[in-house]
Amino acid sequence: MHDRRWLRRFGVATLAVFAAAAAVGVARSDHSNKPVPRDWPSGPVTLVVTFPPGGGTDTLARRLADRLHHKLGQPFVVENRSGASGNIGAQAVARAAADGHTLLVANSSYAINPAVFSELGFDPAQDLTGVINVAYVPSVIVTAAESRWPDLRTVVDAGRASGAQAPAYASCGNGTPQHLAAGMLNQSTGSQWLHVPYRGCGPALIDVMSGTVDVGVVTASSALPHIQSGKLRALAVTSAERSALLPDTPTVAELGVTGYELNQWHGLLAPADTPPAIMREMRRAIGELLNEPAMQRELVAMGYDLVNHDPTEFPATIHADLQRFADAARAIGLTMN
Repeated sequence: MHDRRWLRRFGVATLAVFAAAAAVGVARSDHSNKPVPRDWPSGPVTLVVTFPPGGGTDTLARRLADRLHHKLGQPFVVENRSGASGNIGAQAVARAAADGHTLLVANSSYAINPAVFSELGFDPAQDLTGVINVAYVPSVIVTAAESRWPDLRTVVDAGRASGAQAPAYASCGNGTPQHLAAGMLNQSTGSQWLHVPYRGCGPALIDVMSGTVDVGVVTASSALPHIQSGKLRALAVTSAERSALLPDTPTVAELGVTGYELNQWHGLLAPADTPPAIMREMRRAIGELLNEPAMQRELVAMGYDLVNHDPTEFPATIHADLQRFADAARAIGLTMN
């Protein structure tokens, strides 16, 4: 079974699946009889990134833009529209022309935001739809190499102990997938960790390595260099299966938290009115790129796990996460304060 999972992880959907994939009701019917371009792209494509330059999502978007430009012969331009945990950029794409030439590059924060913001400026369930999930990156629970926490169970037990000082954990910020991942863990185990939010994973890691904070819940890609250098110890990953990035690190579920999972997707979204023919062409072209061995090696080297499902499933993944994260945020009282 383990071997089969490994093959599935690295056997991204075949070209035949991408070529045959049909739209799954993600575009509105009022476009069904309108003429659409026979080829995509027919001009420059703007990739709107919801985070500042230099972060993981931005780096991924720029790599995609470069590779798609060379593959398809049209400019792919990255535009950073950060702010409000990604809501500003998402709103801009929701209001853009539905022709496949303005796309959103977002991660799972997109599905968390409705649970923690009272006003988004757009409807994430109706105004945008998933084109394709590019890659996953799990979060990892880490501690300083010389810390007093030998494993995750010790940290959980300390958070349960009556009268004991609760362990403090650093996250990449309020309302982030890492904030939610720790909250879900506490909810599942009855533990109570003190949340210390930071403005990004980088600053959080600095204080974890120095011992200022007991543990950190951060993206695996950001923690990897420090784990490899011996400055951090990885206690567990938050994905359902072990990450190719940290194959020797157990999952939270393996340590006894049944059903626990939070794997952060990074994908492309388009305005919901985008015609089905354009959606099919985008999925085919981008899917072909993601299926190339060279691109797969690049993604793994950047700290991402590959996607192993049909691209037409991405809208369903987003909608499921919207509901799942809303329930989880409500249960743990997650807010942006």
